[in-house]
Amino acid sequence: MKKRDDAPLISIEGFRKGQIAGREEIIFNELHGARSIDKPHKHDFFIIILFDQGNGIHNIDSLDYPIGDHEIHVLFPGQMHKWEIQKETIAYQLMVEKSFFEHFSPYFRFSFTNYQNHPVIQLSEQAFKLLRYEFIAIKNELKQPQSLVQLISARAAVIAAIVSREAEYTFTEFKVYQTNPRLAKFNLLIDEFFKEHKFVAFYAEKLNVSANYLNILCKKHLKVSATTLIQQRVITEAKRLLQSTTLSIKEIAFRLGFTDHAYFSNFFKSQTGITPSRFRENL
Repeated sequence: MKKRDDAPLISIEGFRKGQIAGREEIIFNELHGARSIDKPHKHDFFIIILFDQGNGIHNIDSLDYPIGDHEIHVLFPGQMHKWEIQKETIAYQLMVEKSFFEHFSPYFRFSFTNYQNHPVIQLSEQAFKLLRYEFIAIKNELKQPQSLVQLISARAAVIAAIVSREAEYTFTEFKVYQTNPRLAKFNLLIDEFFKEHKFVAFYAEKLNVSANYLNILCKKHLKVSATTLIQQRVITEAKRLLQSTTLSIKEIAFRLGFTDHAYFSNFFKSQTGITPSRFRENL
């Protein structure tokens, strides 16, 4: 386990000893029965978990997600998580090094931010069966004396494509970004610049539209203002830093581009209903 900004950062090496099957780039594991992670941490690798039977709570980036049957949970490097999994649970888990993830990441058809905002996806019966088949096929290939990395990558790409299709069915936001390239680009720009730029005008200029038009697009298709989208990204990152570091409120405010930590505290409270200090105390 390593430390970065005082956040517990767990590498994939910590999971090799108990792996069911694996190679340098990827590990397959199964979850059976009760599991508990009390203190939130993050990983430097990608994780995708297919729940066959599920019961419990998975906390991802400070939000509680009830665990249910036939769900996929997606965790990108740097996302905070902890969980309380009940004894009835059966799940399949792929842990993927970032360098290998890049081989099939284009098959996640939407911005990574979309998946980070919606890390739990309910699956149709057909999608679940297809995904389970691919997970088990990867396990079986990894158990071969000379496993074929190209075949594993191809199967991972199929998984990514199915997950993307199910996400598009489930979340209106994904459909909007798929059909409106300008809003999709806005979403990517927010992820890149939210620390430095918090006003709509900056993003509108990048998109070659007026701030008013960008706001109209957001309200029409996403039911929130352009400013709200920027603020939501700031709050998500603020919660991660409060949860995963021992940085002071002032240091976190500065890291997020606020020159006045009192203003940051007021902003955080207006968005969440509590102060940053109280949020940290409640963890």
